[in-house]
Parts: sequence; C-alpha cells; structure tokens
Amino acid sequence: MADDTEQEPAAPRTPTGNPLHHVPLEITVSVGRARPLIGELMALGEGAVLALDSRVDDPVELYAGDRLIARGRLEESAADGGLAVRLTEIADLRSGL
Repeated sequence: MADDTEQEPAAPRTPTGNPLHHVPLEITVSVGRARPLIGELMALGEGAVLALDSRVDDPVELYAGDRLIARGRLEESAADGGLAVRLTEIADLRSGL
C-alpha cells in the first residue's frame, strides 16, 4: 500500500574507484528558447524582456555537452536560497532518455 508521507531525497551515489568518476563535468540547464528576428535582437537594450517558449513551472532539460541527460523542475535550494533542479527523469546513458 502506498505511503502518503513525503520521502527523503535519495543519497548521492558514491563514486567508485574508477578515476573517471572524479572528472568534473559541466551541466547546462535549459529553461526555454526564444526565436527573435535579428532586427528585434539588435534593438534589445538593458532592461528589455525576451520572452521564452516555456512557463516558470515547466520542466527543464539538463545537458552534458549536446546530450540530454535528465529532466527536472526548478526549485529554490534549501541550503542557500539559490536555484536548484529536482530531477524527475534521468537518461539511461546507454540508450537515451
């Protein structure tokens, strides 16, 4: 039977003895896209707003290079109030997301 209590987040996986597990990897989080005309882009100035094709509560996509590796939702970090991503879907890196 399902438990209605909120579960604690899973503990991070501990790297094994594989030296590659200690190489830093930059992750890019995509929150949306904009497709302005070049003339519109050139006319933008400080304080201008560039509308994206997504909403604040839409899922975001995480990329390593150009490879989609996960999806998630933006939230405020409890640790420092900064932005964080709660993962909702993780790619099987052998076969894709």
